[in-house]
Amino acid sequence: MARFSPKVVTANALQEGDAVYLAADDRWTRRHEEAELLEDEAHAQIRLLHALAQTDVVVGPYLADARPGPAGPEPAHFREVFRTRGPSNYFLGKQAELI
Repeated sequence: MARFSPKVVTANALQEGDAVYLAADDRWTRRHEEAELLEDEAHAQIRLLHALAQTDVVVGPYLADARPGPAGPEPAHFREVFRTRGPSNYFLGKQAELI
């Protein structure tokens, strides 16, 4: 049996479309490092079910690989790194904050 690797729950905000992450206090945040790092598979499934029930707030929730970092969870896959940067075609959302 494969060992469970740490995850975060991620989705897209229903209204803005930004990538969002489920925090331990049940709020959705646009900052990956504020996400709840899930290191237990059963708990991760429960948190995912909680996210899937929030159809009025987010779309497409899923578990994404993450790893512990000094400031909080860090993406473990290039796709998730890309999603933390926001839309790639315009300077909107997260990219606009960098300017």
